[in-house]
Amino acid sequence: MTGMTSSARPLLNRRLAEFGTTIFAEMSALALRTGSLNLGQGFPDTGGPEEIREAAVRALRDGRGNQYPPGPGVPELRTAVAAHQQRRYGLSYDPDTEVLVTAGATEAIAAALLALLEPGDEVIALEPYYDSYAACIAMAGATRVPVTLRPREGRFRLDLDELRDAVTDRTRLLLINTPHNPTGTVLTREELSAIAALAVERDLLVITDEVYEHLVFDDAEHIPLATFPGMRERTVTISSAGKTFSFTGWKVGWVTGTPALVTAVRSAKQFLTYVSAGPFQYAVAEALALPDAYFDAFRADHQRKRDLLAKGLSAAGFEVYRPRGTYFITTDIAPFGEKDAHAFCRALPERCGVVAVPNSVFYDDPQAGRSQVRFAFCKRDDVLHEATSRLARLG
Repeated sequence: MTGMTSSARPLLNRRLAEFGTTIFAEMSALALRTGSLNLGQGFPDTGGPEEIREAAVRALRDGRGNQYPPGPGVPELRTAVAAHQQRRYGLSYDPDTEVLVTAGATEAIAAALLALLEPGDEVIALEPYYDSYAACIAMAGATRVPVTLRPREGRFRLDLDELRDAVTDRTRLLLINTPHNPTGTVLTREELSAIAALAVERDLLVITDEVYEHLVFDDAEHIPLATFPGMRERTVTISSAGKTFSFTGWKVGWVTGTPALVTAVRSAKQFLTYVSAGPFQYAVAEALALPDAYFDAFRADHQRKRDLLAKGLSAAGFEVYRPRGTYFITTDIAPFGEKDAHAFCRALPERCGVVAVPNSVFYDDPQAGRSQVRFAFCKRDDVLHEATSRLARLG
C-alpha cells in the first residue's frame, strides 16, 4: 500500500524529533495568511546597496561563479574577509588557509558543531538561543547545557559564576553569540575577558556567532573573542553578509580560525552544501570593502529604528528591554496581564494585524521566557509607524 512503511519506527531521526517547523517559518506563514505586518522573522524589507546588487549582476553576466566555485570560497571573498578582520579588529588571517565561505552563518554553525563534537560532549550555549543551535548540537549527538541570560536593570545579563559552574569534564566547547539574538545584549570587554580566561583555563573550544557585528548601539562595542589572549587558536569565528548588507537571501557566510580549525569545519561543510552562492560571493567581496561611512550610516539608521519601535512598544504597554545590538527588541507582556507568549503571538494578528515571535521557543525551559515577545525593527519607517499605531490598540 502506498504511503506505508515496513516498521513502526518513526520516520524522523530521534535526534530531531523534538524540533518541529522553525518558529520563523510558522510566524511568517501566519503573517502572509492574515495580511499582517511581519515584525517576527528578522529580514529587512528593503534591498541592500545598489552598487552591490550591480556587482552580483556583473558577476552573473561575466560568468563568474555560475559554475561550482572553489570549495573554500572564491579567492576574492576570502581575501576580503581577511582584510575586514584585519582592518576592523586587528585580527590577521591567511585567506588561503584560515578563511572558509559557507551557505550563510547557519551552515557555518552546523558545520562547526558537526565537525568539532562527538556524542557525549557537552556544549554550553547562552540561553535564549537561536533555534538552529539546539538542532545542530542534537544532530552532532552532543548535549546542550544552557546558561541563561536574565533581565536585570533594563537589559539581559550574563552571570559569569553560572557560566563557570556549568563547565564539567565533558564540556567540549562554548557557543557564544554577541551581539546576542534574541535579547540584543552585547557582551562587554570584561565579560568577554572572563569567558576567554575560562576557555583557556579549561582548554575549551569556542564558536562565536558574530553576524550582528556591525549593529551595535549607544556606547556598546563589538569585540571578537578571538582578539583575547589565548583565544585565536581555539576560536571559530562566524559571520555573514546577510545582516550587514541586507541580502539575507544570498546566504553568504564565513568562518575564520586556525588552519586546523578551518580544515575541520570544511571537512563537514563539504558534505552539506559543498559550495553555494557563486556570483554572490564576488559581490560580497566588494561589499566588505565599502567605506566606513556605509557601516556608520547603517548602524545609525538601525539605532534610529530601534528607538522608534521601542518608544511605540513602551507606549502600547509592553515592558521593553532596549537592545544594545542586533535588530530585535525583546519585550515582556506581563503588564497586559498575559503570561503565555506563544498564545499572545498567535492571537496578535487578529487583535491588531502585527506578527511577532515568542521568546519561549528559544529556551530549554519555556517557563524561563514564557512572557517574552521579540519584535524585529529592520523594517521601513512607514511599517514601524503603522505597527506601533496598531499595537497601541492593545492598551
